[in-house]
Amino acid sequence: MRMVFRWFGEGNDTISLGQIKQIPGVEGIVWALHDIPAGEAWPMERIREVHNQAAKFNLHLDVVESVNVHEDIKLGLSTRDQYIQNYITTMERLAQVGVKVICYNFMPVFDWARTELHKKMDDGSTALFFEKSRIDGIDPFKFVEQINQNSMLTMPGWEPERLSHLTSLFEAYKDVSAENLWGHLAYFLKAVVPAAERLGIQMAIHPDDPPWPIFGLPRIMTSQANLRRLLALVDSPSNGITLCSGSLGANPDNDIIAMIHEFHDRIPFAHIRNVRVYDNGDFIETSHRTQDGTVDITGIVKAYHDHGFSGYARPDHGRHLWGEECRPGYGLYDRALGIMYLWGLWDALERIQPMDRKEGIV
Repeated sequence: MRMVFRWFGEGNDTISLGQIKQIPGVEGIVWALHDIPAGEAWPMERIREVHNQAAKFNLHLDVVESVNVHEDIKLGLSTRDQYIQNYITTMERLAQVGVKVICYNFMPVFDWARTELHKKMDDGSTALFFEKSRIDGIDPFKFVEQINQNSMLTMPGWEPERLSHLTSLFEAYKDVSAENLWGHLAYFLKAVVPAAERLGIQMAIHPDDPPWPIFGLPRIMTSQANLRRLLALVDSPSNGITLCSGSLGANPDNDIIAMIHEFHDRIPFAHIRNVRVYDNGDFIETSHRTQDGTVDITGIVKAYHDHGFSGYARPDHGRHLWGEECRPGYGLYDRALGIMYLWGLWDALERIQPMDRKEGIV
């Protein structure tokens, strides 16, 4: 397991590269050029700028999250080929600084969705919260305002320029079914995966968050069966998954450990985080500790260890602790605690499992 940490760039993050470097076992940053609109090719000089910043701290740039997919590609419009070519151009430039994995998603219009960004927990910390019964009653325009109102920092997946045409986007998607979206995803992958193979890059799709339709928009990366279908669209090691235990774990019917056992050789990137799911379908993001949520983090780490996972992993969203002012879900303290919990599980398995094998216990 190779530990990395998401960083949003100088002037766009409350956390410094120097602080990240001090977290034990972290070897690289998960990054992106968040100010470049979806569909535009990333400038080489900007890519090298981030590379040089990270190199000062001996941190690599192996994982990018995300190179966003333009809505015209998701909609299957005639203009998609130019945006796909721009995407491939970006891939070629990223390969020049050693990028190995590109995380992306195929969610229409909206990225992740939460109804509250700072839900107070019993211990006084706050966390991202999803109230299932409330989401359908929220006007999408008010929803965007709510997500962006309190932050001077970009919210990944909620960049204002991408959401400034909501009316036309909803109109464009009104006749797009889940099957249409599958077809548009297949078209995209059949174009970019050969380029990824040539460049030594693995494309790693992120599951939908939460893993069900919202605002009447289709979502297709929601389950083990759908991930299996995704991998079959283009059967290549360069067509992979960012397996996010928090996104998929919001639906208790998802067996994430079974997914790891089935897809382990197609998971170049793992998001490991915990959520507590309530009986009414609401969920809140908790500490990474297994006992604090509904997701079996211990079992997940063991499943990765069982398969000798050598891909990249990062702690995903964390709580907001000790008065830290930070981007919602992306503070320093709880994610650093999460890393140490994950390393604790992994290191214990490293010591225990060889002994078990010697005694004939598997």
